[in-house]
Amino acid sequence: MQADPHARNGTYLVRSVYFDNVYDKALREKTDGIGKREKFRIRYYNDDLSYITLEKKMKIGRLCLKCDESITESEFRRILDGDIEWMKDSPSELVKELYAKMRYQGLKPRVRVSYVREPYIYKAGNVRVTFDSQIRTSMNHNDFINADDISATEYSHEMLMEVKYDAFIPRVIQDMIQMSGGGQEAFSKYGTCRRYG
Repeated sequence: MQADPHARNGTYLVRSVYFDNVYDKALREKTDGIGKREKFRIRYYNDDLSYITLEKKMKIGRLCLKCDESITESEFRRILDGDIEWMKDSPSELVKELYAKMRYQGLKPRVRVSYVREPYIYKAGNVRVTFDSQIRTSMNHNDFINADDISATEYSHEMLMEVKYDAFIPRVIQDMIQMSGGGQEAFSKYGTCRRYG
């Protein structure tokens, strides 16, 4: 596999602000194992606010889908401040969808998740193997950008390996990721960090 060319010195810092409502819709759908669910997040890397994405992650059975759209730092800050009326006139369908769900489902920014990612890519099958560590969250929900992170859970000293691929996973990758005594397991960084607020 090759190191992801976007990683500086082999890793990058990921920060995501996740949305949920007062009824914890996204969190409950995850913990209850609902087969068809979605969640919204805004993500940026290495504390660089020149490239920010709004993302919607969908789970349908075992199939995971994601759609994303770039937003500006100004738009990000306006969303965090609750200034959302501009979103209904956005040229982005994803921004308009988030606006509708903020209005009618009561979605709002709930938690920031931060971690360090070490990514590798393999072109056949569009495979990405990532190693995430230092999973942390912020207790300051009034400032999702500048708040200091705290240790989120016992997982902050563990490493999480994720394997993502499109239509198939090549045999060479399957063989490489087999670990004695290990197994596949669901893990939600969002769910883990929500235990803290």
